[in-house]
Amino acid sequence: MLQLTTTIDLPASPDRVWAELTNFAAYPDWNPFITQASGDWARGNIVAITAGGMDFKPKVLAFASGKELRWSGSLLFKGLFDGEHYFLLKDNGDGTTSLTHGENFSGLLVPLFRTKLNKDTKTGFEAMNNALLERLK
Repeated sequence: MLQLTTTIDLPASPDRVWAELTNFAAYPDWNPFITQASGDWARGNIVAITAGGMDFKPKVLAFASGKELRWSGSLLFKGLFDGEHYFLLKDNGDGTTSLTHGENFSGLLVPLFRTKLNKDTKTGFEAMNNALLERLK
């Protein structure tokens, strides 16, 4: 298993961060990592995402307004290369929000891609975080 985690403090309330984070139609305008996201974003539904240049059809695991967005997907079949992507929002009580953005990877192929994930994927998460920061300013 490989866990990638990034955090950033954002100058906005959790509700405002949530509004930007879940405005999927606007992703092509600002998001350098997840360039497309569409579907019915409710727990249990399958959605469509383009991230890091690859297309995915993950299942929504959590969609809790102002708190948590989480989905999971697999490459070809479960156990080969699986990922659980998440965004956790924490109200700092001062008009700002801490965003934890990460993914837990598991499966047989993870060791083969560990270096690329630690470098390129984590860099993609950080680029998205920073683009969201700029959007909220």
